[in-house]
Amino acid sequence: MPYIAGVSTSVPPHVLRQERAKGFAEQLFGPRIQHLLPVFDHALIDERHFATEPEWFLTSHTFTETNDRYIETSLVLAEDVVRKLVLQCGLSTEAFDAIFFVSTTGLSTPSIDARLFNRLNFHSHIKRIPIWGLGCAGGVGAIARASEYVRAFPTHRALVLSIELCSLAFQLGDRSKSNIIASALFADGAAAALIAGDEVEPQKSNFSKPTIVTTLSTTYPDTLDVMGWRISSEGFHIVLSRDIPSIVTSLVRANIEELLSTNGLTVPDIRHYVAHPGGAKVMDAYREALLLTNGELRHSYDVLRHFGNMSSATVFFILEQVLMETVETTGEYGLMSALGPGFSSELVLLHWE
Repeated sequence: MPYIAGVSTSVPPHVLRQERAKGFAEQLFGPRIQHLLPVFDHALIDERHFATEPEWFLTSHTFTETNDRYIETSLVLAEDVVRKLVLQCGLSTEAFDAIFFVSTTGLSTPSIDARLFNRLNFHSHIKRIPIWGLGCAGGVGAIARASEYVRAFPTHRALVLSIELCSLAFQLGDRSKSNIIASALFADGAAAALIAGDEVEPQKSNFSKPTIVTTLSTTYPDTLDVMGWRISSEGFHIVLSRDIPSIVTSLVRANIEELLSTNGLTVPDIRHYVAHPGGAKVMDAYREALLLTNGELRHSYDVLRHFGNMSSATVFFILEQVLMETVETTGEYGLMSALGPGFSSELVLLHWE
């Protein structure tokens, strides 16, 4: 079966503590948002990393300026995580047969993976698969698609690269509840993972290498307005429904049980969770739906606290922690999960052999 051969992460250098972010919001939006400021306190976030210094957000910027910043910063972060990954796995960048690039927070044609080609020595015949629009579900979705690719080509290695610069979608003049919540929750980050076919000899490292047993993608009907971006001449405007936690509670367990049942498993068989932390209320909904009471989501909460919600990149930060913790693990199952625009779900079942 395909397996996860390595994972690396990176964040931009500008760090913003949550209490300072709350003060910025009050300064920018004035007294009319006083009733919304508690979301900064309840988000379970201590600090986040941004693509630019906090003062940059005090003035308006055109969509062109913002998107140029997205391309510039994405290339720096992408190069960093790929170099970390090849060093970790003992490979050269020419060893990748395919690259799955996922992002939903900026626009670029040629896509970032093509621009990265001119910075790193990728093989000239590498297959490029840019994925745009999956939002928070993109990281798990890209791992799923990469695993399907190497299942078809078992001697190949697929690079999964995620770059999300959510802060650049901030809208200075938008006093909507969704924009305030986004200001309290979202952050920037990058990650890379190597998904290898089962005929690729594993390299020794300090990480475990779980196999990818199966995947499940689900799109729920009549849910287009639950989550996403509305793109205008000013840039990206966040779309977030207040119903997301209740949707998680009502739908996620059945979705996970559907995946597990095809492999003769039930929810109690899952020992390791790599669950995208959409926010504090979403994590509470996961715990309620799956009856998790023994700290199974501790890595998700930890990443949320120290990095915030980095959209599709977040799940790699959680995966990194889980792989470091499970070096000696055998015979146990794990589950990667994330929700995104569509409204959709992506699931990946892992097994430590």
